[in-house]
Amino acid sequence: MSTRQLRLGLPAGSLQEAAADLFRRAGYKITFHNRSYYPTIDDEEIDCLLIRAQEMARYVQDGVLDAGITGYDWIVETGAQVVEVAELVFSKVSRRPVRWVLCVPEDSPVRSVHDLQGKRIATEAVGLTRRYLEKHGVQAKVEFSWGATEVKPPKLADAIVEVTETGSSLRANRLRIVDEVLVSTPRFIANPQAYQDPWKRQKIDDIVLMLRGALEAEGKVGLMMNVPRNRLQQVLELLPALHRPTVSSLADEDWVDVLTVVDESVVRHIVPRLKAAGARGIVEYPLNKVIP
Repeated sequence: MSTRQLRLGLPAGSLQEAAADLFRRAGYKITFHNRSYYPTIDDEEIDCLLIRAQEMARYVQDGVLDAGITGYDWIVETGAQVVEVAELVFSKVSRRPVRWVLCVPEDSPVRSVHDLQGKRIATEAVGLTRRYLEKHGVQAKVEFSWGATEVKPPKLADAIVEVTETGSSLRANRLRIVDEVLVSTPRFIANPQAYQDPWKRQKIDDIVLMLRGALEAEGKVGLMMNVPRNRLQQVLELLPALHRPTVSSLADEDWVDVLTVVDESVVRHIVPRLKAAGARGIVEYPLNKVIP
């Protein structure tokens, strides 16, 4: 049994299941236990802890954790000094980044941030909002919101700075976006001292490599087929390959084997054309990871 362990923070809350699914696709099995903040992972060299994304960067900075996953927005909000090892573009709804936006009621006279001089703004990201206002030379009262931020204008606040991914909640509450404050994606971060340790750095880099491989494989499938050698060029011209397809000789010198990786969404369009071009024995198979 290894005597060394990497203390890894996993995001609790909305990104918890998405993070666990990403690790599963990367080859790690994470099990969550009822009412416990200590999930288990099938790697004896990793010790996991569930932490809210809002707090993750601070605990990694302070060395309580060696590494963790959190949003870029919370790194900016806390001002934590951490190493951003990788950007991991995944989320609870889609692979679109989340946006922090300045919003007002649809019928508000506010048209720009400058119209909020002396006004009241509610948000969960107080530091982020204050830096945004300073950048634009606007002085306003920024109040921390404990939740249900979308319902606070116009009675409890003149505007809000809120996070959105699809914009559906904002539209449902009749709010209009005035400006974009920050675009954020999940980041794999590390404690600077931990990342200088050769063993921990290698462990972190290995994890990140596998996570990136799982993300790269998302939405892609492998295709393999047998192709008459005299039809090879025609078939290759139909393949929108991730890289150049692999072509191997078969026992029958008149045929070759072709392997490639394509977007799953195009398979239904190109398979009939591949068959018409002479390909036979076409097999589609799923991919867990693609390592660039």
